[in-house]
Amino acid sequence: MPRTAWIVTAGIALIAVAIVTAAAIRAPLRVFNAAVPKDWGSTRIAEGIAYGEGDRRRLDIYAPSDMQANAHLPVIVFFYGGWWSSGVRSGYAFVGRALAAQGFVVLIPDYRLVPHVTFPAFVQDAAAAVKWTQAHVGAYGGDPGRIVLAGHSAGAHIGALLAMDPQWLGTSRKAIRGFAGVAGPYDFYPFEAEQTKAALGHWPRPMETQPITWASAGDPPALLLTGAMDDTVRPRNSEALAARLRASGVPVELKSYAGIGHIGILTAFALPLRSRAAVVDDIATFAHRVSQP
Repeated sequence: MPRTAWIVTAGIALIAVAIVTAAAIRAPLRVFNAAVPKDWGSTRIAEGIAYGEGDRRRLDIYAPSDMQANAHLPVIVFFYGGWWSSGVRSGYAFVGRALAAQGFVVLIPDYRLVPHVTFPAFVQDAAAAVKWTQAHVGAYGGDPGRIVLAGHSAGAHIGALLAMDPQWLGTSRKAIRGFAGVAGPYDFYPFEAEQTKAALGHWPRPMETQPITWASAGDPPALLLTGAMDDTVRPRNSEALAARLRASGVPVELKSYAGIGHIGILTAFALPLRSRAAVVDDIATFAHRVSQP
């Protein structure tokens, strides 16, 4: 291709990415997911698998394209965000494909949303999805004893509660090798945003909704990623949780990406924007390390 034509094509591609990124901020992430290219080294191997009753208790599964028969790959269960009130698993194929291409079986579950439910219903759904994973992921090439929980925003809040509060997973918590939180709210009481009040504000013991309350010795290792310019879930959430985990003797890594905000840290999972923040590489490196056999 002539140099001039290449420059024009590249410019159009960058403009398209910018438009799609802006749309993702204002509209469901399905818009973004539909537009961005996906990792060739991965594929969706199951769709709409029920882990409980109802349309909101279903999950999709992704795996490496070259996964061998009888594989026992480490597993990542990723919970998406959206103020506990929005989101659909089909909008996060770009996340599932990105992580699966790194050598994982990846599950992305839906869960019930506000206003139809409030805390702790969405955490209970997430726990049910993890228990289903432990019971059934072997049939999809995953190792049920090597599970890493991950999530963005409200999904990171949910994943952190599962990793740190033993009431949700019970004996299944032994299979959790690590937690990777992306721009997660972990220490945000008293509640200020109306969305937060709607999801959590009715609970009579509000500190029980805060992952930092439960951080203690024996928790799985954690990777906490945040954008330095995040003014939706401020970096202090990750900083406070990291400090509490370290004080309890739990291995924890805290990483902040310069120039990145709350949406940018999520869209950095996508191929066209991956150079903005090493989210995929950092999660993959962490998850491989903590899930060693």
